[in-house]
Amino acid sequence: MRYIGNTPQQQREMLRAVGVESVEDLLTRIPPKARLGRPLNLPAAMPEMDLLRHLRELAARNAHADDYVCFLGGGAYDHYIPSPINSLISRGEFFTAYTPYQPEASQGTLRTIYEYQTMMAELTGMDVANASIYDGASALAEAAVMAHAVTERSELVVSRGVNPLSRQVIRTYCEGPGLRIREIPVADGSSDLEALRRTATPKTAGVLIQSPNFFGCLEEIAQAAEIAHASGALLILSVDPVGLGLLAAPGGLGADIVVGEGQGLGVPLSYGGPYLGVFATRRELVRRMPGRLAGATVDADDRRGFVLTLQTREQHIRREKATSNICTNVALCALMATIYLALMGKQGLRKVGELSLAKAHYAADALSRVPGVRLKFSAPFFKEFVLQLPTPPDRIVRRLMKERILAGVPLKPFDRSLKDCLLVAVTEKRTRAEIDAYAHALSRAVA
Repeated sequence: MRYIGNTPQQQREMLRAVGVESVEDLLTRIPPKARLGRPLNLPAAMPEMDLLRHLRELAARNAHADDYVCFLGGGAYDHYIPSPINSLISRGEFFTAYTPYQPEASQGTLRTIYEYQTMMAELTGMDVANASIYDGASALAEAAVMAHAVTERSELVVSRGVNPLSRQVIRTYCEGPGLRIREIPVADGSSDLEALRRTATPKTAGVLIQSPNFFGCLEEIAQAAEIAHASGALLILSVDPVGLGLLAAPGGLGADIVVGEGQGLGVPLSYGGPYLGVFATRRELVRRMPGRLAGATVDADDRRGFVLTLQTREQHIRREKATSNICTNVALCALMATIYLALMGKQGLRKVGELSLAKAHYAADALSRVPGVRLKFSAPFFKEFVLQLPTPPDRIVRRLMKERILAGVPLKPFDRSLKDCLLVAVTEKRTRAEIDAYAHALSRAVA
């Protein structure tokens, strides 16, 4: 009974209370053709010790970033996670209610949300940040819908430098309100600003740019903001929060809404999630912001405490007045990011950015020296870049995986015009020896 919450006697009592004899009786309304007519193909039950051994054997079949040299990117990165994080997130102070409606029972959660919001506002240079959203892609899509709500306009301009997976999420979000999406191309790795100037019109609600973009290149944010604002649109900028320790805060460059994927801030890769959606905006737009917002106050005895100040959509808000369907936040991942930033501090985060930048440029130089290999774009980049290869990238990836190197992300599935290209990411964890070994293995693979 260790894994089943009720006993056979309790199950019989519950069945009797609802007026049936067995669990099978509960399933009679399901058509027989829709039901499995044989037992599940499961092995016999195992003792706990054998089961744990079996699960470890299954897990060992996976390629783990700690066992391979990881150059994967495209939105999820192998950054170092300080060891205190896993210890601190298990403390009892943070075991308060998952949904912190009752402040008297949720001070631990509310305080960490408040600290997280403060750090994200400072990092992005914006006035206010929310308690987080599910991931970077949904944060960007929520920002697009928010721009429509603020401006009451029906079109969005999206750069093709935005992560293509995020663009798919944006399209899904925009189907409901019927928003038209107009894309602008990338020229030599960065958004074509002349195309943006032609495309942005009085119908444009928001201009969506990512910097560093999907190809790792930096965008001309201030110029994009100027063009967006000239048409009366909002500039929505998707960022890598790790890079903001080194790069200029987007709040000072004209961004109206700043979003991003916060996975690099102490959150493990975890096979693709759960991750952390960052969302920040200007003060005057705060009541259109999705998600929830925690605030500081004092109680009747003048003691400092924390409460939910704004909530997007709950039972007491009519659906037609809701700013979003997002009414929760990724509290555990936001806690990880809060602890990460507190441990690293301003200088530590800057150092992570400097190391990632320097090592990425060293790797780009070393790999592009391999005969037949060259950098696809000449635009400035941060920690990620695109290689053009003389051999199909998926073949290179399979070949180098045998040498325990995760070489990068082939770009053919995202854009067939980049079928010979490989996206490579380099974080502060990579060493000179690992980069040199990658270059050596690549030279053999393309020979």
